[in-house]
Amino acid sequence: MAAIEGENMDWGMSNRLSRMIKPSTGRSVMLAADHGYFMGPTHKLENPRRMLEPLLPYADTVAVTRGVLRTSIDPKWDTPILLRVSGGASVLKEDLSDEEITTSMQDAVRLNVSAVAISIFVGTAHEKQSLVNLSKLVNDGEEYGMPVMAITAVGKELEKRDAKYLALACRLGAEIGAHIVKTYYCENFRKVADGSPVPLVVAGGPKLNTELDVFNLVYNALQEGAVGVDMGRNIWQHEYPVAMIKSIRAIVHEKATVKEALDIFQESKGKSK
Repeated sequence: MAAIEGENMDWGMSNRLSRMIKPSTGRSVMLAADHGYFMGPTHKLENPRRMLEPLLPYADTVAVTRGVLRTSIDPKWDTPILLRVSGGASVLKEDLSDEEITTSMQDAVRLNVSAVAISIFVGTAHEKQSLVNLSKLVNDGEEYGMPVMAITAVGKELEKRDAKYLALACRLGAEIGAHIVKTYYCENFRKVADGSPVPLVVAGGPKLNTELDVFNLVYNALQEGAVGVDMGRNIWQHEYPVAMIKSIRAIVHEKATVKEALDIFQESKGKSK
C-alpha cells in the first residue's frame, strides 16, 4: 500500500490530503456524488442536497462538481470536498472519453476544496488528451498546493476492468503526478496496488446486487492494498443509504469484518434511511 509522505510535500498539499485520508487510520471513506456531470439527474440524486445531508457526517470526503457544491452543499458543513473538474461528454455519446478540464484551479482554490479530480481514459481514442489534461492539472495543483486525483475511467467498456489494464492506468496516472488514484477493484487487485507509488481508492461502480457484495468488495480491496473507497450508487441508491455508509465506514476505519458490517447494517437500517 502506497503511503502519503507528508514530509515530501508542501504543507498545504499535505494538509489537504490529511483532511481526506484520516491520519489516525491512513484510510478514507469518500462519497461519490459527481455523476450528474455526464449522467444528468441520476436516480436518487435528483435532489443532491436532500440525499447528501444525512450521509455527510459519515463521509471523509464528498465528490461533487462546482455547480452542485455552490447550490447544494451548505458552506457550514465541514465535510472536505473533492471537486470534479473534467467533463465535456454526456451519456448520449457512445464515446465518453472526449473530456477537457472544465473548472479552473483558481476556482477550486476559491471554493476551498481539498482536492480536484479528473478522469483519464487509457487505451481510448482520447488517451493522449486525457493524460495531457491530467498533466496540466498537476502543474496547476503543484503551484497552488492542491492535490489531484486521477480516475481510471473505462467509459462504457466495463470489460477493461482487469488487473493488467488497471495496473497500467494507475501507474500512468501516478507517473504524470497524481497524488491519489481512483480505480476499480478486480481479481488480483494486489498487482494493481503494488504497482502504484501513490494511494489507491476503489470505486463501487454500478449498483451491486446485495449489501454482502458491497461489503465484500470494500473488505477485499482494503486487504489487497487500497486505502479506502470512493462510492456513490451503492450507497445513495440503496433503500437504506445511511446504514450502508455506516457499515462501510466500520470496515474502512474500524477494521470490521464483512459479518460485523452486516450486523451493523441490520442494526442501523431500522433507525433511519
